[in-house]
Amino acid sequence: MERVPAVEGLFSEKDGKAELIGSRCTTCKTAYFPKAAICHNPKCDKSEIEEHRFGGRGKLWSYSVQNFPPPPPHKFDAPYKIYALGVVDLADSGLRLMGQMQVENFDEIKIGGTVELVVDALYHENDKEFTSWKFKPVA
Repeated sequence: MERVPAVEGLFSEKDGKAELIGSRCTTCKTAYFPKAAICHNPKCDKSEIEEHRFGGRGKLWSYSVQNFPPPPPHKFDAPYKIYALGVVDLADSGLRLMGQMQVENFDEIKIGGTVELVVDALYHENDKEFTSWKFKPVA
């Protein structure tokens, strides 16, 4: 089965390492995900944006359990399976972002716990596995 990103240009996976494709201002070092065309930091004297890859580990700030299927255009495999959605502070980037949690049991999820960025299946369609970034707790 072919693995393809659910949305092109937001993330990549190379040698088992997941990365988000964002940008950073070279002047003030403000990070953006997804990419920004200009720097939105009001204290920045000069907006110079370049592509930047973010990944690795972070700390789980909060999470919620999605007990009901989200509305279209969101896609998922049937039957719907309850999942957790985490809010993570990525280490060394200044980014706080959301993503599904890759867990077998919700007891694995700990606020303040270390998580790692991974790429995993989101849904399957037409003999393709559509992937997205997720966060996996690190023991």
